[in-house]
Amino acid sequence: MSSQETDRRKTLQTPFGEVLYDPEKVVRFPEGLVGFEGLRDFVVLPNRGKDDPLFCFQSVDEPHLSFLLINPALFFPDYQIAPGSEELEKLAISDSDPYFVLTTITFHDDQSITLNLLAPVIYTPKTDRALQVILDGFGYKAKTPLPENQ
Repeated sequence: MSSQETDRRKTLQTPFGEVLYDPEKVVRFPEGLVGFEGLRDFVVLPNRGKDDPLFCFQSVDEPHLSFLLINPALFFPDYQIAPGSEELEKLAISDSDPYFVLTTITFHDDQSITLNLLAPVIYTPKTDRALQVILDGFGYKAKTPLPENQ
């Protein structure tokens, strides 16, 4: 890392400890997240290992707030979402550029785990932008339990 990169890094105090990040490399949600529309900038915290399927999006604006996301196709192989032209424009990518479809994962007090299939996040590392989309009319739920055989 060059001294210039080190000089521009900032620090966040989070529940996970101190996080250093480059403010020029944050993930931007141009429209925020449902219920958190004012939060636009997030840092993706490093995974524990390269095979770890979880992504932790840490808010830059509210350091006490983070979201765990995962690829829902790991549990629901038929769950396929493709961004439309409006989403592609907001992400500043073409339909051939890479993107990830992720859903928030929630661990409940009763030990159950649910995924929010109703409102997935489309994230592209090419532009470091992400959008949360609402899939009305598809029968998806915000608290979808993991399949029993997982």
